Amino acid sequence: MPNNFVKQLQMLSRQKLVVGAALVTLAGAAVYVSVAEQPARLKLDTLALLTEWKPSYERGAIMQASLAIVSGVLGIIAFLYTYDWRWLVGAALILAPWPYTIFIIMPTNRVLKSTPPELATDQTRGLIVQWGRLHWGRTALGLLAVVAYLWALN
Repeated sequence: MPNNFVKQLQMLSRQKLVVGAALVTLAGAAVYVSVAEQPARLKLDTLALLTEWKPSYERGAIMQASLAIVSGVLGIIAFLYTYDWRWLVGAALILAPWPYTIFIIMPTNRVLKSTPPELATDQTRGLIVQWGRLHWGRTALGLLAVVAYLWALN
């Protein structure tokens, strides 16, 4: 085998590992929010609930967006190396939470982010409960991306 071809294979193997690590981290973070953090925060009183949700959302959004970009770009690069369309499916699924968030979750986010904690009401609590249900959609897209990338690895 030509030396260049071997180097490309080694690079692709490393890339698949990085894609997998970024994707599993992203999907794991989404699952964590849905099954651990959101249920725990709902046990707080409404003022504390909103006070906790705001910085948690901001930090989580930055982390999840960064991981989605890395995983999506690496999935596209894997496609360019292999011409295996399954990598594009995974990349599309990992990037799909962005429009989902913008069009489905963002109206709820805007209301919650603009509400001062001291003015939190039962309606605020209801919006955070709704936000949690909507976040399951992001979680599902992340898990589907894991399945697509695992499929592309085989």
